[in-house]
Amino acid sequence: MTKTNSFILLLLLIFFAACTPAMQKSGNGYTIRTDVPQRPSGQKDVLDLVAPKIDTVRVGFIGLGMRGPGAVSRFTHIPGTKIVALCDKHEDRVEKAQGILEKAGLPHAASYSGSEDAWKELCERDDIDLVYIATDWKNHVPMMIYAMEHGKHVACEVPAAMTLEEIWNVVNTAERTQKHCMQLENCVYDFFELTTLNMAQQGLFGEILHTEGAYIHQLEEFWDSYEGDWRMQFNKEFRGDVYATHGLGPAAQVLDIHRGDKMNTLVSMDTKPVSIPEYLIKKRGMDRDSAYMFANGQHTMTMIRTEKGKTIHIQHDVASPRPYSRMYQVSGTKGFANKYPNQGYALQGDMLSEGGVPDHEDLSAHSYVTKEVRDALMDKYKHRIHRELEEKAKEVGGHGGMDFIMDYRLVYCLQNGLPLDMDVYDLAEWCSLGELSRLSIENNNAPVEVPDFTRGNWNRIQGFRHAFAD
Repeated sequence: MTKTNSFILLLLLIFFAACTPAMQKSGNGYTIRTDVPQRPSGQKDVLDLVAPKIDTVRVGFIGLGMRGPGAVSRFTHIPGTKIVALCDKHEDRVEKAQGILEKAGLPHAASYSGSEDAWKELCERDDIDLVYIATDWKNHVPMMIYAMEHGKHVACEVPAAMTLEEIWNVVNTAERTQKHCMQLENCVYDFFELTTLNMAQQGLFGEILHTEGAYIHQLEEFWDSYEGDWRMQFNKEFRGDVYATHGLGPAAQVLDIHRGDKMNTLVSMDTKPVSIPEYLIKKRGMDRDSAYMFANGQHTMTMIRTEKGKTIHIQHDVASPRPYSRMYQVSGTKGFANKYPNQGYALQGDMLSEGGVPDHEDLSAHSYVTKEVRDALMDKYKHRIHRELEEKAKEVGGHGGMDFIMDYRLVYCLQNGLPLDMDVYDLAEWCSLGELSRLSIENNNAPVEVPDFTRGNWNRIQGFRHAFAD
């Protein structure tokens, strides 16, 4: 071998080594390490970030396809807001959104459309406080970063970021600009989840040791609704849990993640894909070989262990003909909560018969509380946010009202100078499952280290001291 060829081979080996996840010996096996870049000099975290109060929150919306129009409609019902600008690359969508304002008796907003970069002009305006993003996934990160760099707070649809590189860029921008950057995870505001969180915070379940969440939703009837087929293409190219936030958000909140605990390690695995490749063959006429070049597994499972020895189980399945489920389970030393398929609670009680001998035939001793007791518990522990907003939320709508509560709370916190209920580190942690689960699966289901996106400050805040605050 010549010296030139040897040098080229050496360069190739260095390149491939740099692209391979670092492996670190851990116990009886190996863990894939993930880098935590040093915080740039002069930059500080945004834990419990408080921004100046905004009497009237001026909003610009980007993305008026599937989710955007509903958000525009909800904001017409929130006091102390002004819809300043509407943007979509399709002019007809902007005009339809203007019709929502007309119906609400509000003046037209400024319109931006006609090009891929029209949204930049919206972000550059001086009369906008909040940029609300509801586009396809691939555009979330550049829009969030550009908006924050132009002095705007940001709220972005889920998942807000798809790779660790994107996530760190968003975290660094939020810290550098000291702007709020919230992921629009509506499921944490659903009635059962928020009530159960309140119960957990009141100690009803004892010490929470395990939580579960999922996104199980067959999307067959929706695949053709995504412009340019972007969602199908993303699933076709990437393994792992690419849509984890609906399940992980409520599960992480009840464990106080980065508010006293942190996710340390995860392990993921998946099944082979079948239903979506068969859909591509039957519905789109794709040849079998091409259809089965599909990366995302039919069912993906991820197990996470925390610093304090708790566990989280997350699932993803958008292909199987299963009933819709986000699972949501909370298991503690004194009680248990379950949302799907039936909402219920089980609480510790005296399961001994007379004489002090357990009755092993009495399976009712291991059942949920009665419907009457469940309803009484949910009324007693109904979160004050629901007491205040439930009636209005159900009237306005948006996934049963939880979307309205999410938007209302976002505006309320901005108006009152409060930390938002979800911060950029929630965004980072919940979105990180996309790449971390892929790394695990593609490395023979190896454990993967979950980065500490707070860079050492995960234990500074104890519990949701300010989240969901007055």
